[in-house]
Amino acid sequence: MINKSKTLFDKIWKKHIVKKIEGGPEVLYIDKHFIHEVTSPQAFEGLSQRGINVFRTSNTIATADHNVPTINQHLPIKDKLSKIQVETLRENCSKFGVELFDLEHKYQGIVHIIGPELGITKPGMTIVCGDSHTATHGAFGSIAFGIGTSEVEMVLASQCLMQNKPKQMRLNINGTLNKYVTAKDIILYIISEISSSGATGHFIEYSGSTIDNLSMDERMTICNMSIEMGARGGMIAPDETTYSYMTERVFAPKGDDFEKAKQNWTKLFSDSDAKFDKEYHFNAADIKPMITFGTNPGMGININKTIPYFENQKTEKNENSYNKALNYMGFKQGESLIGKKINYIFVGSCTNGRLADLRIFSEIVKGRKKAENIIAYIVPGSKKVEQQAKEEGIEDILNKAGFELRQPGCSACLAMNDDKVPQGEYCVSTSNRNFEGRQGEGSKTILASPLIAAVTAITGEIVDLDIFFISRSRPSV
Repeated sequence: MINKSKTLFDKIWKKHIVKKIEGGPEVLYIDKHFIHEVTSPQAFEGLSQRGINVFRTSNTIATADHNVPTINQHLPIKDKLSKIQVETLRENCSKFGVELFDLEHKYQGIVHIIGPELGITKPGMTIVCGDSHTATHGAFGSIAFGIGTSEVEMVLASQCLMQNKPKQMRLNINGTLNKYVTAKDIILYIISEISSSGATGHFIEYSGSTIDNLSMDERMTICNMSIEMGARGGMIAPDETTYSYMTERVFAPKGDDFEKAKQNWTKLFSDSDAKFDKEYHFNAADIKPMITFGTNPGMGININKTIPYFENQKTEKNENSYNKALNYMGFKQGESLIGKKINYIFVGSCTNGRLADLRIFSEIVKGRKKAENIIAYIVPGSKKVEQQAKEEGIEDILNKAGFELRQPGCSACLAMNDDKVPQGEYCVSTSNRNFEGRQGEGSKTILASPLIAAVTAITGEIVDLDIFFISRSRPSV
């Protein structure tokens, strides 16, 4: 007997199939296309060479984020390549009639932050961008994934993509989280359990009571890093938390239109007996505050544990690669990272650059002082986040503690702009990747939550969180 039950992914995918190619991929309609300055120039050039226009300009939104400076954005960009890329984006958007949220525009920001916060991202949509972390938008119950430059051109030209339907995986996380554990710790823990390639070829659905109790900001952090375990994307079924978040967003439906849309969104869930190609179950009680020690996001440990010996760790199968990663980081098997001196901190990116992340960081540094050795990049993910941080007094808290709130951009997530970590320096980073040289040539990235980043910024080293919060009372202000 054929099982007619469908997953959330199945339901959305089926509704967007334009054509099935016998023995080949399916033509998938794309509801929303986000573009930025790095992966769009060649795509627009392709359109120009073929003498065709953007098929549906209203379905494409552009912003500048990867290459932009995060201070003095009102001044001309100094870096030659960055300036060319941003100016080329402006020219292309003007030429082809695509809406651009440029520098100093009130909606400018990291592409995967502005979509949700503006209500452009909605449940049940198909969403693509020439950026792997497009998976972020899946937190709203949408199929969202990154595409290559040739595919960017395809979507601009036709609003469609040829795609093979991926396999499906469900990750169930149930129970109550331990203290100090954030969404970032959840996803780093999962990747450390199944490896940085454990979901290759799959689209993930996250479910369970732990996920149900997360805010939208937290859900976005988790879906954002789906790609870091090899997945095509990640998604979470929409619920009342989703609908509440979307209420009164700038580009979300209003009034009766919102209620009509919500009626459709409530149908977006996996049927109770829907089948997945692979399924995992995790207990929230097993998850502790996490940091990475290697050069891929799967090399993560409980902050209080020692770096595992090769034969005892779960995710790296090649001993030479394992040792190479440790050598690059300057770490040894069996070593504890407690007490490791850190000079750089980065809070931001499409993973942890939302207002909730700045709130966590500011709450911990409030009434305390930045360690003298620390250089910190505290970067809001959008102009909206920047403005809210100022209105809430977060900027004042940061300034009094010795930090500076910068302007929106991808910043030190990747070495495409001025915010780079110097060679040989460690950076506790709230971003999503710790590859060799990701934050600058020879830089050494330790992925962590905004909470751990804040504690490290105050102490200047990696510390036991219990000891920090017990022994370090806030100085009187």
